[in-house]
Amino acid sequence: MGWLDEISWNADGLIPVIAQDATDGRVLMMAWMSRGTLETTQSTGEAVYWSRSRQRPWHKGESSGNVQRVRDIVLDCDGDTLVLLVEQVGGVACHTGRRSCFYRTLADSGWQVTDTVQRDPAEMYGGTTHE
Repeated sequence: MGWLDEISWNADGLIPVIAQDATDGRVLMMAWMSRGTLETTQSTGEAVYWSRSRQRPWHKGESSGNVQRVRDIVLDCDGDTLVLLVEQVGGVACHTGRRSCFYRTLADSGWQVTDTVQRDPAEMYGGTTHE
Protein backbone atom coordinates (compact mmCIF):
# COMPACT_ATOMS: atom_id res chain seq x y z
CA MET A 1 0.00 0.00 0.00
CA GLY A 2 1.42 3.38 -1.00
CA TRP A 3 1.23 6.61 0.97
CA LEU A 4 -1.59 7.93 -1.26
CA ASP A 5 -3.69 4.86 -0.42
CA GLU A 6 -3.62 5.81 3.26
CA ILE A 7 -5.68 8.93 2.51
CA SER A 8 -9.47 8.88 2.90
CA TRP A 9 -10.51 10.64 -0.32
CA ASN A 10 -14.08 11.99 -0.42
CA ALA A 11 -16.70 10.81 -2.93
CA ASP A 12 -15.28 13.22 -5.54
CA GLY A 13 -11.75 11.87 -5.06
CA LEU A 14 -10.62 14.99 -3.19
CA ILE A 15 -9.21 15.87 0.22
CA PRO A 16 -9.48 19.27 1.99
CA VAL A 17 -6.17 21.02 2.52
CA ILE A 18 -5.26 23.85 4.90
CA ALA A 19 -2.25 25.94 3.84
CA GLN A 20 -0.46 27.30 6.90
CA ASP A 21 2.56 29.61 7.09
CA ALA A 22 5.52 27.45 8.08
CA THR A 23 7.16 30.31 9.99
CA ASP A 24 4.41 31.84 12.13
CA GLY A 25 1.56 29.31 11.89
CA ARG A 26 -1.00 31.68 10.33
CA VAL A 27 -3.71 29.83 8.39
CA LEU A 28 -3.52 31.20 4.87
CA MET A 29 -6.20 29.36 2.91
CA MET A 30 -8.24 26.21 2.42
CA ALA A 31 -8.39 24.35 -0.88
CA TRP A 32 -8.80 20.83 -2.28
CA MET A 33 -6.38 18.30 -3.72
CA SER A 34 -6.85 15.27 -5.91
CA ARG A 35 -4.54 12.29 -5.91
CA GLY A 36 -2.72 13.72 -8.93
CA THR A 37 -2.30 17.24 -7.53
CA LEU A 38 -0.99 15.85 -4.24
CA GLU A 39 1.54 13.72 -6.13
CA THR A 40 2.62 16.79 -8.11
CA THR A 41 2.86 18.89 -4.94
CA GLN A 42 5.01 16.24 -3.27
CA SER A 43 7.31 15.84 -6.27
CA THR A 44 7.73 19.54 -7.18
CA GLY A 45 7.71 21.11 -3.71
CA GLU A 46 5.13 23.71 -4.78
CA ALA A 47 1.42 23.59 -3.95
CA VAL A 48 -0.85 22.37 -6.73
CA TYR A 49 -4.54 22.19 -5.87
CA TRP A 50 -7.66 20.91 -7.61
CA SER A 51 -9.92 23.73 -8.79
CA ARG A 52 -13.49 22.54 -8.34
CA SER A 53 -14.85 25.50 -10.33
CA ARG A 54 -12.55 24.89 -13.31
CA GLN A 55 -12.34 21.11 -12.89
CA ARG A 56 -8.58 21.10 -13.43
CA PRO A 57 -5.31 21.27 -11.51
CA TRP A 58 -4.40 24.73 -10.22
CA HIS A 59 -0.77 25.54 -9.50
CA LYS A 60 -1.03 28.14 -6.74
CA GLY A 61 0.50 31.33 -8.09
CA GLU A 62 0.19 30.40 -11.76
CA SER A 63 -1.44 33.77 -12.48
CA SER A 64 -0.34 35.93 -9.55
CA GLY A 65 3.20 34.67 -9.03
CA ASN A 66 2.34 34.04 -5.35
CA VAL A 67 3.42 30.40 -5.28
CA GLN A 68 3.52 28.29 -2.14
CA ARG A 69 6.77 26.44 -1.46
CA VAL A 70 5.85 23.38 0.56
CA ARG A 71 7.98 22.69 3.61
CA ASP A 72 5.90 19.82 5.03
CA ILE A 73 2.75 17.83 4.26
CA VAL A 74 0.83 16.61 7.32
CA LEU A 75 -2.09 14.15 7.38
CA ASP A 76 -4.60 14.21 10.25
CA CYS A 77 -5.52 11.23 12.45
CA ASP A 78 -8.57 10.27 10.35
CA GLY A 79 -6.64 10.50 7.10
CA ASP A 80 -9.18 12.90 5.64
CA THR A 81 -7.56 16.35 5.93
CA LEU A 82 -4.12 17.69 5.04
CA VAL A 83 -2.11 20.64 6.30
CA LEU A 84 0.57 22.09 4.07
CA LEU A 85 3.24 24.06 5.90
CA VAL A 86 4.31 26.57 3.27
CA GLU A 87 6.48 29.53 2.48
CA GLN A 88 4.08 31.98 0.83
CA VAL A 89 6.07 33.71 -1.90
CA GLY A 90 5.10 37.36 -2.20
CA GLY A 91 3.33 37.25 1.17
CA VAL A 92 -0.15 37.11 -0.43
CA ALA A 93 -2.25 33.92 -0.41
CA CYS A 94 -5.74 35.33 -1.04
CA HIS A 95 -7.13 36.36 -4.43
CA THR A 96 -8.34 39.55 -2.70
CA GLY A 97 -4.70 40.62 -2.28
CA ARG A 98 -4.53 39.84 1.43
CA ARG A 99 -2.03 37.64 3.24
CA SER A 100 -4.73 35.16 4.28
CA CYS A 101 -8.15 34.18 2.97
CA PHE A 102 -9.25 34.29 6.62
CA TYR A 103 -9.36 38.06 7.09
CA ARG A 104 -12.78 38.61 8.68
CA THR A 105 -13.53 38.14 12.38
CA LEU A 106 -16.99 38.01 13.94
CA ALA A 107 -17.40 40.92 16.35
CA ASP A 108 -20.60 42.48 17.69
CA SER A 109 -22.78 40.32 15.42
CA GLY A 110 -20.96 41.42 12.27
CA TRP A 111 -17.86 40.60 10.27
CA GLN A 112 -14.91 42.92 10.82
CA VAL A 113 -12.12 43.04 8.23
CA THR A 114 -8.84 42.44 10.06
CA ASP A 115 -6.28 42.36 7.22
CA THR A 116 -5.50 45.05 4.69
CA VAL A 117 -5.03 44.51 0.98
CA GLN A 118 -1.31 44.13 0.33
CA ARG A 119 -1.46 43.83 -3.45
CA ASP A 120 -4.11 44.99 -5.91
CA PRO A 121 -5.92 41.93 -7.34
CA ALA A 122 -6.12 43.60 -10.77
CA GLU A 123 -2.32 43.82 -10.75
CA MET A 124 -2.00 40.13 -9.87
CA TYR A 125 -4.58 38.81 -12.31
CA GLY A 126 -4.61 41.31 -15.14
CA GLY A 127 -8.11 42.61 -14.53
CA THR A 128 -9.73 39.37 -13.33
CA THR A 129 -10.49 38.94 -9.65
CA HIS A 130 -9.71 35.27 -8.98
CA GLU A 131 -6.76 33.00 -9.51
